[in-house]
Amino acid sequence: MKAPDQAFRALADDTRRSILRLLRDGPLTSGEIADRFDSTWPTISRHLAVLREAGFVVTERHGQEIRYELNSSVFEDLVQHLIEWTRPSSRGGARRVPRPARPRQQEG
Repeated sequence: MKAPDQAFRALADDTRRSILRLLRDGPLTSGEIADRFDSTWPTISRHLAVLREAGFVVTERHGQEIRYELNSSVFEDLVQHLIEWTRPSSRGGARRVPRPARPRQQEG
């Protein structure tokens, strides 16, 4: 699996989750996917790129068409990652977790 953060970002968007639901029934071309949405072709294309970069879909070219298919192993890896969150640490005690960096506010 690619970085979990990348996977979670890909899943954070409702349109991308809808694309994944469409692909449950089998591979579709980018045009077939785009036809199911009111969004512009470039918007759907970007959503597909984000899903591909996160590893959720794989592509295969057939002539001029690109077919998208679910990569189920990434879902399995992500579920395993989530399950690991519920397991106690091997050290048995609480450990200090660094605070995430805050985005810098622009002065204006």
